[in-house]
Amino acid sequence: MAQKTIAFFPEAAYGPALNSVGIAQAVEARGHKAVFLSDPGFVDVYKGYGFEAHPVNLSEPMPPEQMAKFWEDFINGHIPNFRKSPYDQVDNYVKDCWTAIVDSAKWAQKDLPRVLSAIKPDVICVDNVILFPAIKQYGKPWVRVISCSENEIEDEDIPPHLSGCGENDHAGHQRYRDHFNAVIKPIHDDFNAFLTANHEAPYPIGQFFEASPYLNLLLYPEAAKFKRRHPLDPAKFQYLEGCVRHEKPYTVPTFSRNNDGPLLYVSFGSLGAGDVDLLKRIIAT
Repeated sequence: MAQKTIAFFPEAAYGPALNSVGIAQAVEARGHKAVFLSDPGFVDVYKGYGFEAHPVNLSEPMPPEQMAKFWEDFINGHIPNFRKSPYDQVDNYVKDCWTAIVDSAKWAQKDLPRVLSAIKPDVICVDNVILFPAIKQYGKPWVRVISCSENEIEDEDIPPHLSGCGENDHAGHQRYRDHFNAVIKPIHDDFNAFLTANHEAPYPIGQFFEASPYLNLLLYPEAAKFKRRHPLDPAKFQYLEGCVRHEKPYTVPTFSRNNDGPLLYVSFGSLGAGDVDLLKRIIAT
């Protein structure tokens, strides 16, 4: 098979970024070339794994220190909201996230056509929750990567994404959907205006992305999949059952206390890692 160039465009967060690294390593092991389209703050992450990486602005350009401070303040400011119910997070954390995500799509549209023309990928893999018109319009197959939950692909009979509802709590599903749609409507209207301006059809309320007509990769385990009214087509939805990337050898440091005790690895990802009080309580327990 002739070598293909496969571009990866993950969200600027470590979960999607490192999931894409694992997939990209598998792609290269099969003889293809993997390249990354990246938020400027993550370019060095991909280069550290040996990949070519091209910056795409997802927000107003600013010095790295200022950008890091912005996201540090964003996360720290929302830590109190993480202790609220999913329903009560809609008015604050969820709303602010969607505002930033829509802004990221607008900024990316300025850079993506130029970067794609330079790279000339044969396939584009997007791990994000929002549509980037330039990728859909590039003229090559695109793959949606879902590194979070399967219910990012909506269905009337399953819990809404981010809701935390039980599978059979249909009244809770509707209550959450109604609240989410009401809060998100001005942001969604703004995004639909952006789509229309870039020759894409507007989405129904609450929807910011779509399944790829080519292929969708889900990190979610198939054994835990939801019971849908409209089952996902196995020809277009592939469960990865996990994603393990290759890392350089790591030497465990010598600890000043309890060095001979069991070693536990604890991680809550890009957001949870900012909740230092929670980590301290777990360690104390």
